[in-house]
Amino acid sequence: METFYLKRLLLIVPILSVFSCADLDPLEYQVEKPLSIEQQEELDQLEPLKEYIGESSLKLGAGVSISSYNSQGTVFSLSNSNFQELTAGYGMKHGAVVNDNGELNLDEVSQFVNHAKEAGLSIYGHTLAWHSNQNATFLNSTIAPTILPAQSNPEWETILSIDFESDDQSGYQSNGPNAALAFTSDGAGFNGEGRALTITNAEVRPNEWDSQLFVTFPEATEVGQVFRLEMDIKSDVDTSINTQAHTAPGSYKHYDFFGTLTANPTWKHISIDVTINENTSGCNTIAFNLGTTAATYQFDNIEVSKYNENGNGPDWEDILDQPFETDAQNGYQSNGPNAVLSFTAMGEGAEDSGRALEITNAEVRPNEWESQLFVTFPKVTEVGQKFKLEMDVRADAVAAINTQAQTAPGAYKHYNFFGTINATTQWKHINTEVTINESTAGCNTIAFNLGLTATTYYFDNLKVSWFNEEAGQDIIIEMSEEEKKDTLSFHLDKWISGIMEVSKSNTFAWDVVNEPMDDGNPYELKSGIGKSEMAADEFYWQDYLGKDYAVEAFNLAAKYGNADDILFINDYNLEYNIDKCKGIIAYVNYIEEQGARVDGIGTQMHINIDSDRSKIIEMFKLLAATGKQIKISELDIGIGVQTKDATEELYLAQADMYHFVISEYFKLIPQNQQYGITIWSPTDSPSNSSWRAGEPIGLWTESFTRKLAYKGVVEALQSKETN
Repeated sequence: METFYLKRLLLIVPILSVFSCADLDPLEYQVEKPLSIEQQEELDQLEPLKEYIGESSLKLGAGVSISSYNSQGTVFSLSNSNFQELTAGYGMKHGAVVNDNGELNLDEVSQFVNHAKEAGLSIYGHTLAWHSNQNATFLNSTIAPTILPAQSNPEWETILSIDFESDDQSGYQSNGPNAALAFTSDGAGFNGEGRALTITNAEVRPNEWDSQLFVTFPEATEVGQVFRLEMDIKSDVDTSINTQAHTAPGSYKHYDFFGTLTANPTWKHISIDVTINENTSGCNTIAFNLGTTAATYQFDNIEVSKYNENGNGPDWEDILDQPFETDAQNGYQSNGPNAVLSFTAMGEGAEDSGRALEITNAEVRPNEWESQLFVTFPKVTEVGQKFKLEMDVRADAVAAINTQAQTAPGAYKHYNFFGTINATTQWKHINTEVTINESTAGCNTIAFNLGLTATTYYFDNLKVSWFNEEAGQDIIIEMSEEEKKDTLSFHLDKWISGIMEVSKSNTFAWDVVNEPMDDGNPYELKSGIGKSEMAADEFYWQDYLGKDYAVEAFNLAAKYGNADDILFINDYNLEYNIDKCKGIIAYVNYIEEQGARVDGIGTQMHINIDSDRSKIIEMFKLLAATGKQIKISELDIGIGVQTKDATEELYLAQADMYHFVISEYFKLIPQNQQYGITIWSPTDSPSNSSWRAGEPIGLWTESFTRKLAYKGVVEALQSKETN
């Protein structure tokens, strides 16, 4: 019911110094006179409306479009000439000011406030807390659930693949003539298929890196990622090839990337996985050092892959993967000199590959936990979750290793985490699953008790995983009701403080809470709960903040406005539905019982010439009895037909109804409670308006010609002293 559309008027009238039809130049502008010439001329001789207020403190206001007023054209002149107070039809509402990111765009409001102030008019702030004309998109976004997107299956992603079947050297190069590049003949590649890359290092170099092959992939490494190098290789003599980590070809960072490769005159398939640490992070180039041996090397089917840990559907997710191939002690430590850490030689790890962690417990301890290995993973356990421990283990003597659950290395919680692990003198693969209970919840460390046996233990390929049952589907995390309330209270505060701060220099009265009461249950608040269709700009603060949303709004208005601002609650159909009038009065009493201040009640009064006059009188009496300031906040009166079908008889009835409403207001509302009257639509409504489209509801025609309704208002204003 609120949105106002003066901005849609065709403003083709020149700006007037004083607004009446007598001031229009007939040579420049032809007016439409629905009445006789004599009647029209009589209307034109009347003074501007505000001249009939006299010394009264009554505020005579108009509803205007901010953009039309700010353009300082016809609407600007009409408003300044006839009114003392302006109400923005839309421009000071939440939906007009708050952007989709929650920021407040207050430039137009600031201009409006300043232009009115310069013209000697004040602003009636409209409106702070309402369910309509809100930026509902933003408000709903602030309380929307958090959605964690579904993950995909853990898999290796190939980021570089070179088969050397073309002369395109993308992804590889040598460091110069010491590593001469060529290709085998077709059919001399791996498995007698295709061709391979050949690199000749003609002599032993002073430094192994004096002859190098660079292989570059398109993605720099990051700590914790797992990368895989696969390729087929041979050389015409037995040789070894160390690999360096480079940040670009020739930009050395670390001496060891994928370890040391061996080659001989027979094709050999290489597959090496490494976990990136600080030494190898930020690199995208493998440098193969070829200078140790005078040889011709052949490379084929080079692939570099990265492990993607995300999951598609319930699956195990690795949270710790430690192959012990570098000296970085990520995720493990001992409890001191009773458990001495070192590493095996290369090739002595599980399956005679790589190296393993070596821990020596020199003697049997009084307590098994006096010699411990701690393995820590980055996810704390929760009741009901499943965790898996995988590793390869052996010892120089048969030994039993009990596992404890700890909340941090050395912070014991429970004696049994993954049970007892039995080690023998042969490598043994362990794969143990446990379901977390109260005893093992809140833990992120496995303590391996090594003190029962005096021996050296060997650990390799240690991996901890947890079973993610929600992988593969979006995880939706809803806000609690209290979280929603807190969030919206914050944004209500931000909105009210922002709009009031920029307006307070010339705004001394506010429509704080607008249209709170339900039409069907007039003693209850409106609600969006259960509505099958909601307008795009509908948002019911009360559905989240509760009945006290108005208490909160009035307290915020009192906090951020001027100390003597007059704070109103406002609603429509109070003259049509007397129970609704009683309902809003009861709600005002409730708000004040909660400690907030309500200074006035606004009645909108979008009525017709046949509205029930007895109910209008009853409404004014009920409002007067509250002792509050009473404002007719949005008065306009329809005649039951479109402008094109209007007759003089209907216009006379309209003028009489305007006269009646305003006269009864003066008669029934005590003078010290008479805040004022706002004419909501000073001109008739255009046919393309969304507010009472095509209805002749105003005091002026669309062409800004005074109507009989203008005279009805003038005579009612003149009656105020008598009343």
